[in-house]
Amino acid sequence: MTVLCLVELDGTGAADASLRALTFARDVAGPGGQLAAVVFGEAGALAGGAQAGEAPAGEAPAGEALAAYGVTDAYIIEPGQLAGYAPLAWARVLAGLVSQTGADAVLAAGTDRGSEVMAHLGALTGLPMAANCVSAARSGPGPAGGDTWQIVRQRWAGLLLEDAALESSPALATVATDTVAPTPAGAPAALTVHPHQPELADGDLAVRATESATRSGGVSLATARVVIGGGRGVGGPDGFAPLEELAKLLGGVVGVSRVVTSEGWRPHKQQVGQTGTKITPELYLACGISGAIQHIAGCASAKHIVAVNSDAAAPILSHAEYAVIGDLHKVIPALVNAIKARGGSA
Repeated sequence: MTVLCLVELDGTGAADASLRALTFARDVAGPGGQLAAVVFGEAGALAGGAQAGEAPAGEAPAGEALAAYGVTDAYIIEPGQLAGYAPLAWARVLAGLVSQTGADAVLAAGTDRGSEVMAHLGALTGLPMAANCVSAARSGPGPAGGDTWQIVRQRWAGLLLEDAALESSPALATVATDTVAPTPAGAPAALTVHPHQPELADGDLAVRATESATRSGGVSLATARVVIGGGRGVGGPDGFAPLEELAKLLGGVVGVSRVVTSEGWRPHKQQVGQTGTKITPELYLACGISGAIQHIAGCASAKHIVAVNSDAAAPILSHAEYAVIGDLHKVIPALVNAIKARGGSA
């Protein structure tokens, strides 16, 4: 079996959500199966600038990670061929690679980009796409001549699981990454990098997003190991300065509740929750957040939740491992000062 997996880059390395998707994809491919990655970025991020061919693990962060997770072939589409994020064009590339490789399944992490690209791929191919899967296995031929896949996927923001049969060749799915731990293979694979020339159709680049050099890269909300959350209790846009400083000291990012984006204090891309980003950090520090069920749906997979809230009855406290009942405007600056006193990092 051959499984294609869309891998997103976070800076120069593979995003954590994509490593989780690769873990899922490797299980789908099974023993003796082939796992291939599709990467939109610089070839140097995979093979240290080497030409196509064997790329030893360790020459570059992303290439090392792909090999460690069992990827044998990586198809790289460089910015010179396709610059920026163009969801329809990315889907067109995946469709072409399906034909080229004879892939049995195409997977992507259930991120904003992964979900959008896979939806476009379903539209291009006329095939169904299963979202937020936690397991998938080919069970045999379907009545229409294609393959039947038994899948389990999240519904209602993960509040329930659905058993379903997917009839599709190839199978198209996104991975509910909050239920999959990133697990390297037993031994690194010999990674071969294939520069890929995309064949696009008119209009594929009609919608394209680019990032400035100062904003690209770095840690994203979906992949951060530390997230400092801010809610209504922060008080307004200016109240996020201490949270930003704390996040920088801890090597993390700032996330927010829905009310913060509704008030226009922070952009939607920073929202944690059912209608925002689902996060899986080692530490989620929730400051001034009441803990509505929609927000909990986005942060429940954090390994450790710590709450800072002046309301001892706030719902977030029932989900927190530790809690500080107090004024965040005093607690956070004190924490920042304590970290600085220890040398600038936790």
